[in-house]
Amino acid sequence: MKVTPINIRTWARLGQRGAFFGIALPKIAENKSNLKLLTADLALLSGMDRFKNSHPEKFINVGIAEQNMIGIAAGLALDGDCVFATTYSSFIAVRSLEHIRQHLSHMQCNVKIVGTAAGVVAAKSGVSHWATEDLAFMRALPNLTVLSAADGLEAIKMAEYAASNDVPVYIRLSGGTNCPVVYEHDFEFEVGKLVPIRKGGRIAVIATGLMVAESLKAVQILSSDGIECSLYNMNTIKPLDTETLDEIFGDYELIVTVEEHNVIGGMGSAVAEYKAQKRNAPRQVFLGFPDSFTEAGTQRFVWSKAGLTDVQIVERIKEVWENYND
Repeated sequence: MKVTPINIRTWARLGQRGAFFGIALPKIAENKSNLKLLTADLALLSGMDRFKNSHPEKFINVGIAEQNMIGIAAGLALDGDCVFATTYSSFIAVRSLEHIRQHLSHMQCNVKIVGTAAGVVAAKSGVSHWATEDLAFMRALPNLTVLSAADGLEAIKMAEYAASNDVPVYIRLSGGTNCPVVYEHDFEFEVGKLVPIRKGGRIAVIATGLMVAESLKAVQILSSDGIECSLYNMNTIKPLDTETLDEIFGDYELIVTVEEHNVIGGMGSAVAEYKAQKRNAPRQVFLGFPDSFTEAGTQRFVWSKAGLTDVQIVERIKEVWENYND
């Protein structure tokens, strides 16, 4: 996929799922005869029209039958296909969990699960359409690679990786259209490697998904206030980049993990589980959804209830850092 400044801005306007299904997969399918795309009746909402029109023989709409879709995908994979199966993260990671466990985790079928509308972008639809537990479920399954895209360009990189590797993958796509740009230039996507976005100071912020862009705004505000922070994008929740985490634990005095996910079981928990094995590791602050549900509203309203807006991230880091240095 040719990466140019114009394309990066276009993919951002399309959002992560628009870039994934409307740009990346149609292009990949041109040269991959065994690729199949399955959806649980979300073709229009996920921007699949271009794929469906250009590759009708590779597209299957199973209807609103998410669990059945995983079984169909596994069957196609066992017959030699590279299968992408998608619906909202709330349905594919929760309703279909048993089927993912059996067919992808245990049998290791070559199926790529793409969870769209992850986090709380479907905020006004309420808790039934939110996905704030999906990382906890997916990373607990053996043999499953778990990815979380920060922007449209990274979503495209993940599509390319998934199509070229015969392993089961869960890809978490968050946000709607007009996704913030994190990567302004092309980069080499590598599974299992933390990506440094900004370096400096004694605080390391580790973020994933849309929280990378939100955290970038936060660390820029903190810098103007005299508090320097490094920022890392954890685009791979599993396998964990333990090598870079070891460097972070040795170089920084405070770790802040930020995710559009429950603070229990998600990216922050993955970091903490590894950090618990280390002697004299730095303190960690978890920013995410508390172990509760909140009322519906706009996405930013729901973020604000969890303390996940850029200004709230700034306030929390300032509070902890000031107390840390007392």
